[in-house]
Amino acid sequence: MNAPFQSTDAGTRSDPRLPLQLLIAAPRGFCAGVDRAIEIVERALEKYGAPVYVRHEIVHNRYVVESLKAKGAIFVEELNDVPTDAPVVFSAHGVPKSVPAEAERRNMMYVDATCPLVSKVHRQAERQIEKGQHILFIGHEGHPEVIGTMGQVPADQITLVERVEDVAELPFTRDDKLSFLTQTTLSVDDTRTLVEALRERYPQIVGPKAEDICYATSNRQAAVKKIAPASDLVMVIGAPNSSNSLRLVEVSERLGTDARLIQRADEIDPSWLEGVGTLGLTAGASAPEKLVREVVDRLSEWRDVSEETIMAAEENMIFKLPRQLTD
Repeated sequence: MNAPFQSTDAGTRSDPRLPLQLLIAAPRGFCAGVDRAIEIVERALEKYGAPVYVRHEIVHNRYVVESLKAKGAIFVEELNDVPTDAPVVFSAHGVPKSVPAEAERRNMMYVDATCPLVSKVHRQAERQIEKGQHILFIGHEGHPEVIGTMGQVPADQITLVERVEDVAELPFTRDDKLSFLTQTTLSVDDTRTLVEALRERYPQIVGPKAEDICYATSNRQAAVKKIAPASDLVMVIGAPNSSNSLRLVEVSERLGTDARLIQRADEIDPSWLEGVGTLGLTAGASAPEKLVREVVDRLSEWRDVSEETIMAAEENMIFKLPRQLTD
């Protein structure tokens, strides 16, 4: 156990347990797509028995991955690492078309845990190509979701756009048939600015009827916008490779409130709390509520914590499981 937090204020140094107002964002943590992906792995283990292989991290959270490993899941990078007679699950981020095609060629048994909202973007990409449009895809290079979405269509018919500055360098004209799509876990504000830049340069560009940024990403960013202005510091529970968690840190910092990304409570440095009377707390869409309570318990070891939940939206989304696991 870490030593109790000691205030540097001479007037209060005699009381090591200073009050800490905790503003807990809602919604936070698991979204419907993550819930579904984890349940898919658990159901596959029940149905097929261990081991069940998972291509890439099922979701970007070390605690979740380790928990599933303990139940018999084996995480691999590519299908070549999976025995032909073993079941394999594709991660929630989605995969290029070449991956299930290879699995079918090898007669492998696979279950696709791609988030339905990501799958929707995949279908939109196919429709846009069918209409003869070149896709400008807004996203972060190298992210699994971006690799999966760009792998739905021919490589010469989709172009990645990461920053507003990239728009001026695009080689297209106002006569070209263009459309755009976005990664589902981006900053709402950044994406809006980038789309405006695309529309300004290419007035003819076509976009989806509804924005691609998923409800959970939007809601969690909206919740941080509520807690950050009233906080001295915001902590975000999430993995460093989790796009939606990193965006929550950015949202807070842009509002002028310092933010820290942590994966577990043991990463908290007590010195961060010096001068902090109000702390905001949230969790990315891949972080379980258990980790939120773990952080609250750790803070309570150092300070007298009072909690207040700040609600930005209600969530009741549920996604169906693949039929092969429910029959």
